[in-house]
Amino acid sequence: MKKVLLVTATAVVTAGGLGAAVPASADTGRTAGAAALAAPGSIDWGKCEVSGPNDPMNNAQCATVQVPLDHSEPNGRKISIAVSRYKHTDEENYQGVLFVNPGGPGGSGLAYAPALARWIGGTGHADVAAKYDIIGFDPRGVGSSEPRLSCDPHYSDPIRPDYVPASWREERAWLAKSKRYAQDCEEKFGDLLPHMRTTDAARDVDAIRRALGQEKISWYGFSYGTYLGATYATLFPERVKRMVMDGNVNPKNVWYKSQLEQNKAFEHNIGAWFAWLAKWDSVYRLGDTRDEVEAKYYEVRAAAEKSPIGGEIGPSELDDIVLSAGYNTGYYIPFGAALSAWVNDEDPSGLLGWLSHGGDDNGFAVYNAVQAADARWPRNWSKWHNDAVKLVRQGYRFNTWSNVWFNAPIHFWAVQGGRPFKLDGDRKLPGILLVQSSRDAATPVEGGYAMHKVFPSSRLVLEVGGRTHSNTLNGNACLDDKVAAYLDTGALPESRRGADAYCDAVPALNDPDPTAMKLKAAGAGAGKDLPVGRP
Repeated sequence: MKKVLLVTATAVVTAGGLGAAVPASADTGRTAGAAALAAPGSIDWGKCEVSGPNDPMNNAQCATVQVPLDHSEPNGRKISIAVSRYKHTDEENYQGVLFVNPGGPGGSGLAYAPALARWIGGTGHADVAAKYDIIGFDPRGVGSSEPRLSCDPHYSDPIRPDYVPASWREERAWLAKSKRYAQDCEEKFGDLLPHMRTTDAARDVDAIRRALGQEKISWYGFSYGTYLGATYATLFPERVKRMVMDGNVNPKNVWYKSQLEQNKAFEHNIGAWFAWLAKWDSVYRLGDTRDEVEAKYYEVRAAAEKSPIGGEIGPSELDDIVLSAGYNTGYYIPFGAALSAWVNDEDPSGLLGWLSHGGDDNGFAVYNAVQAADARWPRNWSKWHNDAVKLVRQGYRFNTWSNVWFNAPIHFWAVQGGRPFKLDGDRKLPGILLVQSSRDAATPVEGGYAMHKVFPSSRLVLEVGGRTHSNTLNGNACLDDKVAAYLDTGALPESRRGADAYCDAVPALNDPDPTAMKLKAAGAGAGKDLPVGRP
């Protein structure tokens, strides 16, 4: 999944490290390695490390759970998974544990235990959140889990080469940069990389379940979190109580093809932002047609290569910043204002305020590690190159080359995956609630239908016209009421052909009015104040 802008640091807990290497295990069966796992024992909860008195993590608890590095050798070396808990307050109607995962792969989940309670409460259903212990966690290699995967913390520092290579020489420079990154990862974490599959993370989840003393879990997964949840449901169908999966990964496209489909969808969504800017030309003065705004953007982009905006934003940094407008319509206003200030007033401060200065590649490292280990990627670089050239010629130019380079280290990765793990909607599974926005760019709508087909017990709710990625708990009451009803009682829409229920996108959120809406400090959405999607 593509990058979204990050908000506030998460809690930190201490954990142990690694020893000697062990061989990778194969995922050949639904319960392979699961039955023999040694029980981790009870969790010793303590305080979370917090940023200050207003940090929501003050109201959570944190701990670590020891899990096998290799689940096929349960008595071998252990690694630590950082876990958080936001406790239930409704003793009489306690529903058990509700795991939450924000996506990625590579997204830290500790802060999402109190966040999910806050978001559900913000929809008017705080009574539902009160019935669950909400469990956040940092998947293996992520955040406060140990070992923490980081290969080159300065890899993404500005100013980077232009994503769009003007020659083979420039393309080879990016390839060399990507190869060095993969080599750094192998040198530092060669013993961990074979054990970074989604199936490994799913078995970690089950180890946490047992440490919590729970027979079953419920799950709330956003973006890649839908694939992790679906993997858990396939491995441990008898352990599933309820599952909400929002912004569904297409299991047919794991993983190379998924980024090709993203490129098409992001072109549509960035085009929608350009059209919106043209509609509000009286505010932004960037052009009064979509084509004029698009031309102005690429003019600014080209100029940024010769003279970086504010001395720090080249064409690649500019693409990364405005990409989030393709994820979430909540970014339309702040990015429009920032781009307008630069174009019309030569004021770079707005764009600079959204610039990521690098300095931590944990999410990026885990993203590459998981996707490389999960599935086979093309071994011949000409396939990558030719697919990118073809997409650009077809008009999908905004995200194509940036997606190539975000994934390019996988081409050189030490651990190469094989056939993707086969998801299976077992008859033992209860009803699952899938939610999908029809214009989601990070996880295009076909993923919702494909996941629905894989899991016959699921029901699919489609947000018609929605362009925000993983858009539950974000201001659409039609979606949020259905989620709350399901989490409360297990209630699902009746089964119908295609999608089982429909919700229209909220006009004020999908097509915001910059003269009426106030800017939000986080710059996004009506509900969620932490990111979902790719780290």
